[in-house]
Amino acid sequence: MPRRKIRVTGAPEVPLRAALAALRAELGIPDVFPAEVQAEAERSAQAPTLPSYDATDLPFFTVDPPGSTDLDQATHLSRQGTGFRVRYAIADVAAFVVPGGRLDSEAHKRVNTLYFPDQKVPLHPAVLSEGAGSLLPDRTRPAVLWTLDLDAEGRTVAVDVRRALVRSRAKLDYADVQRQIDSGTAEEPVALLKEIGLARERLEVERGGISLGVPEQEITERDHGYELAFRAPLPADGWNAQLSLLTGMAAADLMTATGTGILRTLPAAPDGAVARLRRTAVALRIDWPHHVSYAALIRTLDPHDPRHAAFLQECTTLLRGAGYTVFRDGNLPAITTHAAVAAPYAHCTAPLRRLADRYAAELCLAAAAGRTPPDWVLAALDALPQQMADGTRRAGTVERECVDIVEAALLKDRVGDVFDGCVVDLSDHEPTVGTVQLESPAVIGRIEGEHLPLGERLRVRLVRADPGRAKILFTPA
Repeated sequence: MPRRKIRVTGAPEVPLRAALAALRAELGIPDVFPAEVQAEAERSAQAPTLPSYDATDLPFFTVDPPGSTDLDQATHLSRQGTGFRVRYAIADVAAFVVPGGRLDSEAHKRVNTLYFPDQKVPLHPAVLSEGAGSLLPDRTRPAVLWTLDLDAEGRTVAVDVRRALVRSRAKLDYADVQRQIDSGTAEEPVALLKEIGLARERLEVERGGISLGVPEQEITERDHGYELAFRAPLPADGWNAQLSLLTGMAAADLMTATGTGILRTLPAAPDGAVARLRRTAVALRIDWPHHVSYAALIRTLDPHDPRHAAFLQECTTLLRGAGYTVFRDGNLPAITTHAAVAAPYAHCTAPLRRLADRYAAELCLAAAAGRTPPDWVLAALDALPQQMADGTRRAGTVERECVDIVEAALLKDRVGDVFDGCVVDLSDHEPTVGTVQLESPAVIGRIEGEHLPLGERLRVRLVRADPGRAKILFTPA
């Protein structure tokens, strides 16, 4: 599911990056791993537990943002009769992490990789997450290998999952893939990403699912100030994401069929959350007729349009009720589906960056083999939802604080300026306090004033913007 993506460039001493470093210190985010954890990671990197099944003859490839080195997934696509075969290799973190060891304990403390605009704070030491455990090109690696056979419409007809040795042949980024496919130069395993991706997108529409194409924001320092630019996702981003969704849905089906597992669940959005999005649409001058559903509207938006990009970002608020749900011994939970996926779904494709995925993989491997899950998995299972919730909450705090810092940096030289905006929310307890969405730049901030007109446009004045010290504040102009 999407998170707010903001990337900052510039030297460490520039004010914005200095403010981000201060935030990490304030939140107690560790900048290094304890020595004993690092030592265990280095030892395990030299002696992982390797599987007997060898799939290194398959020419896998990876698709990730440029510069990425923590590569969780590698892909091989082929035709299978009138349908397709998707082979999806996931980094096998359990090949390196000893249950109950110092490395395992540290992962349970961190829960997930934290993304700051200028750097990341990883779940596992880089010797694993960017080295021995990463599916880097031309390196033989242990993996959890999913084989998913699809019919001509992209529906799953058969699933197999096992441990295997794999070897990626190419490290591609989204622009590489898009360029090859658009120019007709892509070899079949890459070219099929479009065909399979489009088929899965059609099925997503059919079942009522939603994928948000949230653009990445890049803040660059220029002329003693900051500029905001967007990188809208390419179609290839969406096609690649469909493979992860496909695998997560297959994992959920395996676990629910055997009666023990951990799902990523999301109830339907409450009416109030959708009403707030409608006010945001008004603020951004996006036409949303009352007879048009949220899912239908999303598919009409262009992430290259800054107004649409801002709205897509606000749509991520509907995902805030997502959680992890554990079940055992055939006692399925009341909610098994993820409202945005519109199907049962599990996180299992990013174990280098997310703790729960390592456990989901083990449960799926056991289910596919018809055996009982390992004791270490069952022992940890009940505590995972709360651990993941705590980690998700921490990541949310990091995201919100980073956005506040970045927006203050963007506007720090415009205190006193007047902007066009719209009040998209009011405090339930303080009617003189609300949230305003600017038309340009795509900034959301606190507003204070009497008789704030909810859902209506108004001119607002920026009265405060100080990155690292105070959040932005507007008043009616």
